[in-house]
Amino acid sequence: MFLATILGGVGLFLLGMTLMSDGLKAAAGDALRRILSRFTGGRFSAVASGAALTALVQSSSATTLATIGFVSAGLITFQQSVGVILGVNLGTTSTGWIVSVLGFRVQIAAYALPLVGVGALMKLLGRGRVSSLGTAIAGFGLIFIGIDVLQTGMEGLAERIDPASLPDATLVGRLLLVLIGVVMTVAMQSSSAAVATTLAALHTGAINIEQGAALVIGQNVGTTVKAMLVSIGGSTAVKRTAIAHILFNLVTGAVAFIGMPLFLWLSHEGVDLVADDQPTMVLAAFHTLFNVLGVAIFLPWLDRFSRMVMRIAPERGPQLTRYLDRAIASVPEVAVEAARRTVTDTAAVVVGVMARRLAGVGTEEQRHGTIELDRADEALREVRSFLGEARVAPGSEQEHRRHVSTLHAADHLQRLIEAARETKRVRVARTDPALAEMVKELADGAAEALRWLRAEPDAAAPVSEMKSLSERIAEHRKSERAMTLERTGSGAIEPDAAMKLLEAMRWVDRVAYHMWRAAFHLQASPPEEPSPSDAGEAG
Repeated sequence: MFLATILGGVGLFLLGMTLMSDGLKAAAGDALRRILSRFTGGRFSAVASGAALTALVQSSSATTLATIGFVSAGLITFQQSVGVILGVNLGTTSTGWIVSVLGFRVQIAAYALPLVGVGALMKLLGRGRVSSLGTAIAGFGLIFIGIDVLQTGMEGLAERIDPASLPDATLVGRLLLVLIGVVMTVAMQSSSAAVATTLAALHTGAINIEQGAALVIGQNVGTTVKAMLVSIGGSTAVKRTAIAHILFNLVTGAVAFIGMPLFLWLSHEGVDLVADDQPTMVLAAFHTLFNVLGVAIFLPWLDRFSRMVMRIAPERGPQLTRYLDRAIASVPEVAVEAARRTVTDTAAVVVGVMARRLAGVGTEEQRHGTIELDRADEALREVRSFLGEARVAPGSEQEHRRHVSTLHAADHLQRLIEAARETKRVRVARTDPALAEMVKELADGAAEALRWLRAEPDAAAPVSEMKSLSERIAEHRKSERAMTLERTGSGAIEPDAAMKLLEAMRWVDRVAYHMWRAAFHLQASPPEEPSPSDAGEAG
């Protein structure tokens, strides 16, 4: 019976953690993206932001996925992301403190059911962030109901199991307990649940502090198994992140295992300074202490460590779609950022091909340009498929605008690809004297757009310049069209030649328009709503 109670307690704890994490992530909106992009400039700020965000949302996966997405989107370097990953491991130790202090010391379980009730009402009756906070509050309550049930089950286990019957304090015994800890994390798919179970067993006397310490080391190392599984078939960013995570946890686990007696003594002394020497708090302090030491070991060598990981997992695969990783599609704000960077890089390819064709190129360059356009076409198809999986949460207006603007930009680039493939019209536009002025302006605009697309991600988009160019070319086309038809009527131009010239004029006008609209939608701060111009031909 006690095994069923333990299983139910673990289930309630996991359900509570999931609800609280999902609720906090939804309530925070795009806070993950803003905080990670703003506070990962230095080593210490990267570690601090990783630890703080993980402790806040109680989800190492959410922070890790957001970090992978930012590396994929090119907004932070891999070196910066390693700092965040170190912080994530530190942030996961907050669960042990929540359980040991609030679960066993404060006895918050008495308030857990009212919290579930209040949270459920907020979820059902509220909207937006109120509803999300209700989910988080209900999850918080379920966590402590789970701890209470888990504690009851562990009391039954303590009556049947003597700690002396478990592996002893020998090297082999401790290694066996570490292995059991790894298996617990893998089986529960959550190191937090495994640590909570260990704390409950320690609180009821089913295990002693040394056995608990060995289990916690194993549970900390056990997260590497999930990292390995996730990295299989993943992008380069996922593989590098998994390798960094695995190496950090293995080294930290080895240091904790070797120095276990010293770290336990330091934890005892530290807890004695602020509270009664409760075993569960000592174990929580031990968990935090060896992770802090691990960060201290890696931090001075962060750049060298990052370069080593990059050599282990070099960049492979198509360059244009290297940011699109299905693993981050579940974090919409990060997925949209990755898609925007992909569209921006694709735009650079398309505009580059267009600029070269306007300047006039040989047969070999034409063939190479066709291959580049095919790759760009494939990249845009990947973007549309990827964005179809990234569902923006209701109420996230800014992310919704970024999502829609990215699709707009992709559509305009698709039109540019189609225009670049119309080689006959390109040739007429480039060689006819009547279009020389229009084509020169268009080529200059393409060069300006290309400089921006190849600049830093936060560089100001030349939207006003591109808009003025499009308007000038549109006016030029109208006047040239009238003059061309007049000359055709007077017999100065053959009707067939006039039609080809008019088609080339419309082609130049169309290219200028789509370049402007692509830049408009790819600017750093997307417009709040589509421009009226998008209601017409371009969509």
